[in-house]
Amino acid sequence: MTMKKKVKVGNITLGDGNIYIQSMLNIRADDISNSVKQAIELEKAGCQIIRAAIPKTECAELIPALKNAVSVPIVADIHFDYRIALKCAEMGVDKIRINPGNIGSSDRIRAVVDICRRKNIPIRIGVNSGSLEKKVLEKYGGPVPEAFVESALENVRLLNQFDFDDIVISIKSSDVKTTITSYRMLHERTNYPLHLGVTETGTAHMGIIKSAIGIGSLLCDGIGDTIRVSLTADPVEEIHAAKDILKACGLSGGINIVACPTCGRTQIDLISLAGKVEKAVEGINKNIKIAVMGCVVNGPGEAREADLGVTGGDGKAIIFRKGEVLRTVPEEEVLEALMEEIRKLP
Repeated sequence: MTMKKKVKVGNITLGDGNIYIQSMLNIRADDISNSVKQAIELEKAGCQIIRAAIPKTECAELIPALKNAVSVPIVADIHFDYRIALKCAEMGVDKIRINPGNIGSSDRIRAVVDICRRKNIPIRIGVNSGSLEKKVLEKYGGPVPEAFVESALENVRLLNQFDFDDIVISIKSSDVKTTITSYRMLHERTNYPLHLGVTETGTAHMGIIKSAIGIGSLLCDGIGDTIRVSLTADPVEEIHAAKDILKACGLSGGINIVACPTCGRTQIDLISLAGKVEKAVEGINKNIKIAVMGCVVNGPGEAREADLGVTGGDGKAIIFRKGEVLRTVPEEEVLEALMEEIRKLP
């Protein structure tokens, strides 16, 4: 496969080797004040691209309001009415997400492409189960990976024929295995940046699990340029989940907490302690591993690679670093002692 194509979206570049986190506003587009408020919350949480559904032409007024409030790129999500895409482009949006097949005639697609080319606005081709063309579904007998890939590449050709190449692609299914297989196939056949995600995953608990499997598997394959964890929840939760997926895949820094699952040897309130440690280190930007262990078997021995760790029993706890004991403290003081040692690390 040829070198990854780079596509500039506002102040970032997809395909530059980084994985960018994005989310989508879930406030009505005509509620500008609350949409702006949510966008600010997302940016503070670490969201790097914000998408908004724009269902009517007049809702395009949201675009400049968002751009005045946050510094991250703004993406307009457009379905069916090409005039909304034209209006969003005029309003200065940073990227447009469409499915060219549901925009309508070639003249309408050309109109969108022409303004996007003129204003250097990239287009994301978003294919999902509901947008697969009837002829493709009939050919393959349903929304299988081959159908997703064929639809995506046909839509790419549709834009290419109008001399447009600033393209990002997503092919999302609600089925995790279908999503993984589809993206792997597409990765072999194109060099455009890929937007990863599993769609319609459900509420936070199961949605995070599905997203971690789907997105995480692809990231570990070296596939993907931007990710969106789709949850039926506050969009800020999507950002936290995305960060954790990147961290679990070894693709981002920050504090990595490892903890044993507990067993009959555990003589410290490990479940409570692990939760307190996780809460206490939020916002600390240090690339370190912290081990919260339940006994000496899994303490300085098994967790000897940890930059810092804690284990204990019988009312006491030890703080260790790289397998070497630093000090022993009463169990009730272990969190404070651990935080002191964390602050000492560069």
